[in-house]
Amino acid sequence: MKAVRFCDETDFGFGWVRDEFLERCSHALLAEGGVWLVDPLDGDGVPERIEALGDPAGVIQLLDRHGRRCEIFAEELGVPHHLVPRLPIPGVPFELRIVRDRRGWREVALWWPEPRVLVCGDALGTARYYRAREEPLAVHPLLRAMPPRDALRCLSPRHVLSGHGEGVHVGAADALDEALATARSRAPLLVASALRRRTRGASRSRGRSGRS
Repeated sequence: MKAVRFCDETDFGFGWVRDEFLERCSHALLAEGGVWLVDPLDGDGVPERIEALGDPAGVIQLLDRHGRRCEIFAEELGVPHHLVPRLPIPGVPFELRIVRDRRGWREVALWWPEPRVLVCGDALGTARYYRAREEPLAVHPLLRAMPPRDALRCLSPRHVLSGHGEGVHVGAADALDEALATARSRAPLLVASALRRRTRGASRSRGRSGRS
């Protein structure tokens, strides 16, 4: 098992994130009496937390480009594996929004109208490499030129959960609007931020080498 940090603690579920560059994050959502796992990864204490939340009902994989542990979780728990579903899943109040539908990148977002929860796999994130400067939420670097405005801009979430980085629970609707509206214009700032991080990392490495 891998070490994880639990996050996004709410009355409808929780998340867990790995402390790594990608900051991969998974979620368990309690809806209609069942626990739905979204893009799950394994981790220390995760099975126990899922069991404490309720009976597993299904696994939802939002992105086709990586499967994480979705298939394995579904098999082990004896529940359906919904691979980039396009149609509503029977028995749950989730809506599915098509974010991208191209060869090599097919992705849907999960919208839960009440309690106004938006869950994205790769389209939105809070991981460091997503964000330019102090952005609270950002569009995936490879989608900044064509952000998924049509799929997501009509929503007003209280919570935005992501597959990369912890979720946004304060000012989530404003953060979403800002991320979609400024994705293109702030792309150069993202590059500059990445270069600064790389420079600082190289400087620290040289410093450590000099002390050794």
